[in-house]
Order: sequence, then C-alpha cells, then structure tokens
Amino acid sequence: MTALVFVDSNVLIYAVDEADQKKHESARLWRSELWKSRCGRVSFQVLQEFYANVSRKWPPAREQARAEIRGLLAWHPVVIDAETLESAWKMQDRFQLSFWDSLIVAAAKAASCRYLLTEDLQADQDLDGVIVVNPFKFGPDDISSG
Repeated sequence: MTALVFVDSNVLIYAVDEADQKKHESARLWRSELWKSRCGRVSFQVLQEFYANVSRKWPPAREQARAEIRGLLAWHPVVIDAETLESAWKMQDRFQLSFWDSLIVAAAKAASCRYLLTEDLQADQDLDGVIVVNPFKFGPDDISSG
C-alpha cells in the first residue's frame, strides 16, 4: 500500500470492540496494514471521538484507549485549523454532509489522503479527490495500488 488512508473513529472502535467479530477482524487487519505501510492518517477529532466512545462504553478500557491514542500520534494527526474548517464548510454545502463528516473529509484532504476509511459515508463516493472506502466490504489489498 502506498496511498495515504484516513481512518475514521468507527474503524478504530471496531478494532478494540469484539462484539461484532467480523468487523473487529476487518478493522484489525486494516489497522495492521496501515501500521506496516505507514500510510494511516487520523485527525485529533477522530482521536477524541475514539476516546469518548471507548470511555463511555467500556470505562475500564480508558488506559487502553489512551495507549492506543498515544501510538496513533505517529500517524500525524490533523489539527482542525481555520483553513480546514473553511474547507469543511464548503464540503458540507457541496456534498450535503453532516458538519462532523465534512470535518473528517476536510481533514483527510488536508492530510493528502487518497482514501477515507469509514462505514458512515457512501462507499466509492469521490469527495473532492478523497475516495470513501467501506472497510468492512473491502480489504487493504483492494486499494494497494492506489
């Protein structure tokens, strides 16, 4: 894999949540491949959403979530600044996205990502050069040439 891949919080959550074994395994495969290839990217928004959800669902897992986030700092998290915010608003209007989803797409674009790994948006949609990939329908090998 050579193309940069932005990872939404839902993928990170499934990587630690074993309730849905199929999604858990898919998320772990993606996470592993993105670590190996060094092509994974996130934003501080994604890290915050991940932590808030894990802490709420599994309070004893807070330290595990914190450790995971500390590791993910190596993925060069995007900071939502004025430029990213303006970009998000434009995408929100253009693609009729929720504000939070538009921030994710704008952060992916700011990180020069070719792909956005999420189950929350329409798969295969091209959002101003960022292609949405459903991580539970496609594996890392499906985009490796990207």
